[in-house]
This record gives sequence, C-alpha cells and structure tokens, in this order.
Amino acid sequence: MRNAWVIAKRDMGSYFNSPVFYVVTTVFLIIYSFIFFNILNFFSFQSVQAGQFQGMNVGLNLNEMVIEPSFHNMLVILLLMIPVLTMRSFADEKKGKTYTLLLSSPLHLKEIIFGKFLACITVVFLMILLSSYSVGFLLILGQPEIGPIVTGYLGILLMAGCYVGMGVFASSLTDNQIIAAVIAFGFSLFMWIIGWASQAAGAGLGEVLQYLSLIDHIERFLKGIIDTSDVVYYLSFIFFFLFLTHRVLDSQRWR
Repeated sequence: MRNAWVIAKRDMGSYFNSPVFYVVTTVFLIIYSFIFFNILNFFSFQSVQAGQFQGMNVGLNLNEMVIEPSFHNMLVILLLMIPVLTMRSFADEKKGKTYTLLLSSPLHLKEIIFGKFLACITVVFLMILLSSYSVGFLLILGQPEIGPIVTGYLGILLMAGCYVGMGVFASSLTDNQIIAAVIAFGFSLFMWIIGWASQAAGAGLGEVLQYLSLIDHIERFLKGIIDTSDVVYYLSFIFFFLFLTHRVLDSQRWR
C-alpha cells in the first residue's frame, strides 16, 4: 500500500504540474454549472406557477427536480471528461520511455496499477468536490433532503471509479493517449447503454443486460437508498477492469 501511494503521489504531481487537470476541471465546472443553473431556473419557474395554484395542493420537490437531474448530468459530463484524465496513465509512460523502467522496478504490478487508479480517482474526487458548491447553494436557499444528497455523491464516486477503471485498462493497451481516451470512452458509453438492449432481448438475457448497465445501479443512490448489491456491483466492476489491466501488464512484462 505504501508503494502504491508513492506511485499515486507521483502521478498526482504530474497532473497538477500540467495544464491537463486545470483545463479538464474548468471545462467540467463550466458545463456542469450551465446545466445546473438552467435546471434551477426551470424549477424556479415551476415554483412560481405552482404558487398561482395554491388551492390545488401542488408540491415541488427540490431533490427530485433539481439535484437528481443535476447528478445525472454530472455523470454524463464525467463520462466525457474522465477518459482525458486516464489516457495518460500508462500510455504516457510508454511514450516517455519510462514504461520499461516502471515494469522492471521492484514494485508489484498490483501496486503500480492501484497507485495509477488512486491518483486518477483522487483527481476526479477533487473535481466532484469543487462542483459541490451547487448543493451548498441549495442548502442556503432551500431545504433539500440531506440523505439522498450524501448517497447520491457516494453513487457518483463509485460510478466514476468504474470510468477510471476502464480508462486505466484502456491506457494499458496502447502508447497513444488519444486512442486510449477513445477506447475508454467507448467502453464507458457501451456499459452505460447496454441496458437499452434488454427491451429487445428475452426475459433472462434482458435481466442480465439490465444488471450490467452502469446507470441502472445509480438510481437507488439518488433516491437515498444504499443497496449492498449496487455497492458490490460497482466495486466488482472496478476490480474486474483493474484485474484485466494486471493481465495486460503481466503479458507485456515478459515480452
């Protein structure tokens, strides 16, 4: 674990010493803020209209109408942004001729892989943390339920971990960062939409496809429910792609 943290600190230093983190974070916050304030503006408009029908007992829920759609959109933005962060994990090492030195070091492959993953997920966590100003804004102006917010952020972080796991795996396959980003995006998008095929598949296969879909497991988190099956799914998904990364690196180590 100590060696993994050394790798993670080295990679985080490379992120913070290059424009990549700042550009990606800025773009992420701009897009998220634009969407969030448009959703909030629509909610305000609906609230004004609801106020005109007081006798009809119209109620608007801040969590359902603002926070949930904002979190859904954040996951879409992260789907686009995270491959740009993870593409350099191993591809940059290969390009910089430090890949062979890294593999020949006395570090275990699992320490190298976990260190790379830890660096990326920490950077993503900082991005998500910076975006939490939106929830703070709502807590000042309104009274949203705290439970679904906390579980929602937990679900977002777990799903982001899946994006990172796929991105690290994609980066281990090539020495071209652009190709790594495209592969990671393709994997992530496919695992997002795979559940759509469940409607056309048979009952048994449809259930399997629905279960494999990343987005299917986030809904309960956004409702304030922590289901252990969803947590196990996300963690298993992450470990599966880290295991594939280990197999790829192990095969390349002995070439």
